[in-house]
Amino acid sequence: MNRKVIVMIVIAVVVVVVLAGSLFTVDETEQVIVTQLGKFIREVKQPGLQFKIPLIQKVHRFEDRVLEYDAAAAKIITQDKKSLVIDNYARWKIIDPLKLYQAVQNVFGAQSRLDDIIFSEIREELARHTLTEIVSVNREQIMEKVAEQCDQRARDYGIQVIDVRIKRADLPDEVTHSVYGRMRAERERIAKKYRSEGEEEAVMIRAATDKEKTILLAESYRESEKLRGEGDAEAIKIYAEAFEKDPEFYSFIRTLEAYEKSLGEGTTIVLPVDSEFFQYLSPPIKE
Repeated sequence: MNRKVIVMIVIAVVVVVVLAGSLFTVDETEQVIVTQLGKFIREVKQPGLQFKIPLIQKVHRFEDRVLEYDAAAAKIITQDKKSLVIDNYARWKIIDPLKLYQAVQNVFGAQSRLDDIIFSEIREELARHTLTEIVSVNREQIMEKVAEQCDQRARDYGIQVIDVRIKRADLPDEVTHSVYGRMRAERERIAKKYRSEGEEEAVMIRAATDKEKTILLAESYRESEKLRGEGDAEAIKIYAEAFEKDPEFYSFIRTLEAYEKSLGEGTTIVLPVDSEFFQYLSPPIKE
């Protein structure tokens, strides 16, 4: 192999190395800044193939997507001097990679600084509110204010804080049992109150029902006596009319009814044979 071929191969290798060191790609999810010997040269946010001076210029890549920050649980004190263990998270984005690079160098540094900012703002804001407000009443408004304050401070580092939320707010272990005890006692007090009110209402309902029952029975008895009296009067009227038409037949019917009532099975009555009571049972006396 002659010297000319060797030189051409060396030149080709150098060209490949130079091209490889001078070309870089920017992904859709990235934003890039280019520095030369530590000094900022330009910012690249458009995806595609880009050029740089090899060995001299350096590419620094940053996320262009929304990132999540999950903090470790920490204890804070509320306005009413209650302890809470807060576990929070945040959503944030790099909007100025140059500022972030100059301030904290990379994403890990940004998360560390963000941790300080968010915890500081949460602790300061929650200290202005009571435990009840934080847990149930004004929680959403409180966190919106925290997110706004965090965003204002984070802008100095090229970061936009989109949202800050509390995942969990727990009482410390040392006070959990006493709080649960007070909650249980309060629930039992409310339950006793409801039971006593229910019993009182039940007594009133039963009294009203008994009163209504007594009234209904009295009215029913009065109505039945009225109907019975009317029926007896009608029966007497019918009997009287029948008696007027045929006194003998009426006497016969009444006597048969008396037989039916008094001469049941196993009944023994001792009366003279010629008694008027047996006039329809005795054989006629021959003269």
